[in-house]
Amino acid sequence: MSNVQGFAISMVYPIMKTIVQKGYDFEHFCRQVSFDSNLLQDVEARIEEQELVRLMQEAATYTKDDHFGLHQGQLTDVADMGILGYVMMHSEKIVDALTAYQRYNVILCSGYQVKWEERGNDVYLHFLKQTPMQMSRHCLEDMVSSLYHLIVRMSNRVIHVKELQFTHAAPADTGPYLSLFGVEPRFGGTDTWLRLSRDVLQYPILYADPRLRRAFEPVAEEIREKLIRGREFSDRVFQWMLSCMPVFFPTLQQTADSFYMSTRSLQARLKEENTSYNELSANARKEIALGYLNKKEYPITEIAYLLHFSDPSAFQNAFKKWTGLTPGQYRANAMQRA
Repeated sequence: MSNVQGFAISMVYPIMKTIVQKGYDFEHFCRQVSFDSNLLQDVEARIEEQELVRLMQEAATYTKDDHFGLHQGQLTDVADMGILGYVMMHSEKIVDALTAYQRYNVILCSGYQVKWEERGNDVYLHFLKQTPMQMSRHCLEDMVSSLYHLIVRMSNRVIHVKELQFTHAAPADTGPYLSLFGVEPRFGGTDTWLRLSRDVLQYPILYADPRLRRAFEPVAEEIREKLIRGREFSDRVFQWMLSCMPVFFPTLQQTADSFYMSTRSLQARLKEENTSYNELSANARKEIALGYLNKKEYPITEIAYLLHFSDPSAFQNAFKKWTGLTPGQYRANAMQRA
């Protein structure tokens, strides 16, 4: 589990921009999908991954665009990425911008990361999922599309994609991929990657200003450190909860006793890190559930009792609240990807 939870509320802005660009009313969309647009006023707010995934899927349905994430990525500008975007824009070369993206991406979201490797004359950009939650097609395609188009804009060059692979199955219409990337991707791979010429890494960034980079980078570093260090205690509590199960499901009192404090002190410490005993225990159960469901030898009924739910229906209801899927649906999807 990452110390940093969820996604910056600013990640909703590209959804808003794409919906508006397509000629739809964003406030009407928010009402339709029960999203409180007032959250956008709190610049420090973060939302859960499953909520962003839900909004992307709802936006695809609302705009009748089955490639919403792909098209959203095409519209992404450095300004949409806040301080991270400004550090990238004022880096010297593309490789420096990618390094900044890798280091400061946590400011925008947890659970997604980029790594690259050079092989001969090529560079492979790998797009990684670092949390157990099922990979969202629209979120992943947005990530791939946005980074590719940012590289094109920052370098002001034509950049040919040699190969592209996604982990998810091919949608009915693969035309938009060819239009955006110039190649038709492979689908159903073991990981997601983009293959470009190795020379791209050394392309200079147009309009880069080293003085502005020196101004923006300390701000990005401060935000990153605050996010990562801000949840040290709750992460220790979370890891302890994981270690207890499936032997027993720790109560609030047992958790407080383990950390040599009262329940009131424990709750106060967790509140300082914007979480609670209930949230951490739910996340621990969810993480273990995802692990079991990826192994077909565990019956769903047995998983419910391993997680100390009173009965299988309670597990079914909790899991659907966490992921939007029933345990059976999640397992079927996981087996299909395997």
